[in-house]
Amino acid sequence: MQRYFVDDPFNEQKQLTIVGEAARHISKVMRMQKGEHIIVVQDGIAYVCTILSVGQEVIVEQTEETIPSPEMPIQVDIACGLPKGDKLEFIAQKGTELGMHGLIPFAAERSIVKWDHQKIGRKIERLSKIAQEAAEQSHRTFVPTISPPLSFQQLLEKFPDYDAVFVADEEEAKGEHTRFADKLKKVYDKESKSILFIFGPEGGLSRKEAEAFKEKGAIPVALGPRILRAETAPLYVLSAISYEFE
Repeated sequence: MQRYFVDDPFNEQKQLTIVGEAARHISKVMRMQKGEHIIVVQDGIAYVCTILSVGQEVIVEQTEETIPSPEMPIQVDIACGLPKGDKLEFIAQKGTELGMHGLIPFAAERSIVKWDHQKIGRKIERLSKIAQEAAEQSHRTFVPTISPPLSFQQLLEKFPDYDAVFVADEEEAKGEHTRFADKLKKVYDKESKSILFIFGPEGGLSRKEAEAFKEKGAIPVALGPRILRAETAPLYVLSAISYEFE
């Protein structure tokens, strides 16, 4: 069944009117008819719904069935030093498929890319749309939040919002023999946890940045014996967390 995210709540009759792009997709792209079923995700719950009418607006009604949530037991936000090209779009899409909770771009010292302030709104809208489409495709009940780019200092100020902060830093982690999974277990106690995982841009983090993260409480980790690309490292981490805890 097709899956659609909505913001508006169901009414007392457990009915909902779907409008905008989602309605057009149901009627024009999927050519769905009255009586067919779709999944409507509202406030983190996936409802199986019956279509009552199809037009410019689509009216649906809940059945008695809901779909179990596939969300990870740990909320993982990914902070990426602004990368080149379409790598952030790649991370937004694949990170969503792998369970990412939020994406936070930040201006790292070695970031070559500088976002035009007049275009930030459009870029965030584009990334948010990619994340929503990926969430629908991967049957999630939550669409990852996409943050506007933060400064280095603004990123540091977000540390208290998380139960743990990790930073991918090959230089700092040299000589460490503790497995990444073992470091994760130290902050995970079978209760809901939130993690911020920081990655540098293509050139990596500067030593100044790495030291500042460490002084603020971030835990440096190495991601195996091989060097990973800026767009690959976040996906490695999300896969490892999923394997360890799901």
